[in-house]
Amino acid sequence: MSRIGYKVIKVPAGVTVTKDGDNITVKGPKGELTRHFVPEIEMHQEGDEISFTRPDDSYKAIHGTMRANLNNMVVGVTEGYKKEMKLVGVGYRAQKQGEKLVLNVGYSHPVEMTAPKGITVEVPSTTQIIISGISKQVVGQFAAVVRSVRAPEPYKGKGIRYVDEHVRHKEGKTGK
Repeated sequence: MSRIGYKVIKVPAGVTVTKDGDNITVKGPKGELTRHFVPEIEMHQEGDEISFTRPDDSYKAIHGTMRANLNNMVVGVTEGYKKEMKLVGVGYRAQKQGEKLVLNVGYSHPVEMTAPKGITVEVPSTTQIIISGISKQVVGQFAAVVRSVRAPEPYKGKGIRYVDEHVRHKEGKTGK
């Protein structure tokens, strides 16, 4: 049984957490994030520590989720989040043209993508993409959208994958 909701969040220096009704805003050196939270779960702030309490066990799941979301917001405005991806395949390449990410991944046409607001996309080499930002949800979602353009296939392993992702290979047909 998880007890994540009871863990205390340490707020580092330079970060302010304010509650306005059901919305919680976190401001830090990298930016500002606002999120709507469930009003039944109460937030208690004492100095640089934040904790959450729930009225009863029917709010058990959302209790831990709210605590994790606020912790991710605090980490995002202080350190930020980053997803690194690589392109595997002959002729697969990525490039940045202005604000657009252009992917050549085996289709008859290049795929152009525009990053959402608050996300920066870097292309250090033609087979590497780095997506970074302060919101863990937005960075992860955009990385998933980029990966879905050409997900890694299990026979040759070609496609767009995360750097730490392991693709299991299948054997394929054999001529017995």
